[in-house]
Amino acid sequence: MEKELIRIRDLHASYNGLEVLRHVDFTVREKDFIGIIGPNGGGKTTLLKHILGLMKPTKGHIEFLFDRSGIGYLPQGREVDERFPITVEEVVESGSQRGLKNLIAGRRTGRERMQEVLSTVGLTHLRSRPVGELSGGELQRTLLARAIISKPSILVLDEPDTHVDNRFEMELYQLLRELNKDMTILLVSHDLGIISPYIKTIACVNRELHYHTSNEISEKQLKVYNCPIEIITHGPVPHRVMKTHK
Repeated sequence: MEKELIRIRDLHASYNGLEVLRHVDFTVREKDFIGIIGPNGGGKTTLLKHILGLMKPTKGHIEFLFDRSGIGYLPQGREVDERFPITVEEVVESGSQRGLKNLIAGRRTGRERMQEVLSTVGLTHLRSRPVGELSGGELQRTLLARAIISKPSILVLDEPDTHVDNRFEMELYQLLRELNKDMTILLVSHDLGIISPYIKTIACVNRELHYHTSNEISEKQLKVYNCPIEIITHGPVPHRVMKTHK
């Protein structure tokens, strides 16, 4: 069994006295690829904030068994002012806490690491382009490169397919599958049908958390977990299966 990285025990979280999460027990291990699903307002983002160290539990505890600086984060939305005169390379460099001049990955210099990351996300040819001239998919690649430049132990993504087209969406998940060979991934998504071929396990979050040790989950199980989301099936023709009308 892989090494534990995060242990969450009986975690409770509240906003202004309103309980958002309760009795959450959750363990994150090396090389996990966990899809975090659940309804809007169910507590997914609150869970991420605790993992990122942005919130403290109102009860219970969260234990980090690795250097917490080793977390890469790709937030929901763009988080970049496209009018600001900054290039792709400068955005990616901002993801290194120590700056590229001091970033060493084995024997590689920071500059070589930058080249490696840009190549990984397919942006080498755009390294000097202002972010204001990027497409939605190119910008998301840039932000992903920023999140992984320091080789994090855990990569956290909050609905990373927002503002991107279907082609890049598939390329993104294939890229995450490759990254998962070297790092743990926590992925928040509203679309279980899209992410299920790529993730390894599922965490259903709706105030409480139910962990499912597979990437496949049935409607019956979702009801048991109190996790009301839509299931979309795959086939040669894009389609979604809806409930039968009475």
